[in-house]
Amino acid sequence: MHDLLDHPLIAQRYFFGRPGRLAAPFEVDVGVARLGCHLHEVPDARGTLVHFHGNGEIVGDYLPDFPQAVGEMGWSCLLAEYRGYGASTGAPVMGAMLDDVERVVDALGQPPERLVFFGRSVGSIYAVHAASRFPAAAGLVLESGIADVLERLLLRVTPEELGTTAAELARSVAERLDHRTKLARFGGRVLVMHTRNDGLVDVSHGERLHAWAPGPKRLRVFERGDHNSIMWWNRSEYFAELRALLDEVDQRDSGSVRTIRKPCASEVDPGKS
Repeated sequence: MHDLLDHPLIAQRYFFGRPGRLAAPFEVDVGVARLGCHLHEVPDARGTLVHFHGNGEIVGDYLPDFPQAVGEMGWSCLLAEYRGYGASTGAPVMGAMLDDVERVVDALGQPPERLVFFGRSVGSIYAVHAASRFPAAAGLVLESGIADVLERLLLRVTPEELGTTAAELARSVAERLDHRTKLARFGGRVLVMHTRNDGLVDVSHGERLHAWAPGPKRLRVFERGDHNSIMWWNRSEYFAELRALLDEVDQRDSGSVRTIRKPCASEVDPGKS
């Protein structure tokens, strides 16, 4: 197989897409499928936040509240969809979907300096990939994100079921999903949010993602909520953190092309809410 990550058993056990409708989808052609994304544009936008949602979610779950909240911060919002999810055609395939990321970003037709990538849970895989492919982007937000993808895969499949060895599976994951290496390429501002009570993706994943980012960066660990309720339990603080990152990006860039900074000291706030 060209890419072990495209094995149908991984797709079957790791992704949980469901159909959904969008009134006016922002469609992105990825060749074998058309992605039914949603673009919420605001006048005189300071930039666009590109959001990759979690595994059991679809773009429609975030409408209308999330893009409206981002719009109130002066930013447009693209809710990216995956193959086989929501209003998209096709079927989810982990490896091939990494290539879809660039097509989604290209479809926006905006310079990377005006983009902030946001990945929640499984969406962190695609947001981190976007950051590695577009290292001049202004920012990256990882919420309930995954640091070690191999660890997550081994909870659902065994190498033997994939017709391979543990060493070969580890090599395939490291080749395309080495988040430590990918984050090292990124020069924008980074915000990592996690809850200490995440029973699906342990808070250590968020701590590792934060440690790997060169900076400037911030880690916020909430004391309330779990993997699927972090935003709802901490809504005010959650969006305050996002607003702060977007404001910092705006103040630093002032509408001009950004020069990637060298790593600097990080801000860490374990924060109770």
